[in-house]
Amino acid sequence: MSLSFFKYQGTGNDFVIIDNRKGDVELTPAQVKRLCDRRFGIGADGLMMLQELPGYDFEMIYFNSDGREASMCGNGGRCLTQFAYDMGIRKDRFRFLAVDGEHEAVIAQNGWINLKMKDVKGIEERHGDAILDTGSPHYVKAVENVMDMDVYREGRHIRFSREYEAKGINVNFVENDERRIIVRTYERGVEDETYSCGTGVTAAALVFAHNDNGFNRIDVQTKGGYLAVEFDKVMDQCFENIWLCGPASFVYRGEIVVE
Repeated sequence: MSLSFFKYQGTGNDFVIIDNRKGDVELTPAQVKRLCDRRFGIGADGLMMLQELPGYDFEMIYFNSDGREASMCGNGGRCLTQFAYDMGIRKDRFRFLAVDGEHEAVIAQNGWINLKMKDVKGIEERHGDAILDTGSPHYVKAVENVMDMDVYREGRHIRFSREYEAKGINVNFVENDERRIIVRTYERGVEDETYSCGTGVTAAALVFAHNDNGFNRIDVQTKGGYLAVEFDKVMDQCFENIWLCGPASFVYRGEIVVE
C-alpha cells in the first residue's frame, strides 16, 4: 500500500507521523520498524498516529523504532500537537489521550509547544542514582563532562543489566552546571542514544530541582537543542503541574510504499 507520512522533530528527536483520523491505517510491528529504519525506510526514533477520540482533541498512538507500541514520549507528544495544529485543529490549548493517560498541550507565544506531563509521586534511590517514572521509566545518573561520555556503551550496560534487561529502562546521564543541566539519554526501544528525550529531560529536571518546595524552572541542554521543564515540588520527591517546554518543527512530507 502507498502511505502518506509526515516527518517532525523536537530538539532532534524525530518522528514519522501518520494522519489516521479516518482509522484506515494499520501497521504491523515489522512495518513500523522498517519505516523507522534510517537506511531502508524513512528514518526516525519513533512513529506516531494521530487518531480521533470522542471527548478529546485527538489520541496519540506511539511506537518505538523497534516496532513495538511504547510508553509515553514527551517530545513525541509535543510534535504531535504541532502536527494536529498544522492539520487544521486550530486551538491554543489541546487535550489528548496517550498511553499513560490524559495530557494538555499549549502553543506558547514564543512558538514552543508546552506539554503537561503526569504527576510524579516519588523518586527511588538505587546505587546512588535515581529511578522515576515520568510516563516512561528512567534511570538518572549524575556525571561530569557528559559530552565526553560514550553514552551508547554506558547506557547499554545499565539498560541490559540483570536488573533491567527484561522490562528495560531509559538511562540519562546528567551534568549540572551553574546555568542549566546537560542531559544525554540512551533510549530503550531505540536501543541507542537519541538527540533528545522528553520524558528523560523531565526526569532529570525533577531530580535536580532547585527548590525544596514550590515552583521550579530547569533549563536543559541536549544534543539536539534546548528545552525547559517547569513544575511544582509539593513535598519531598513529589511533583505536580509538570510542563515539558520546547520547539517542535515540521521537517518534510512524502509518500512511501509499505509492503
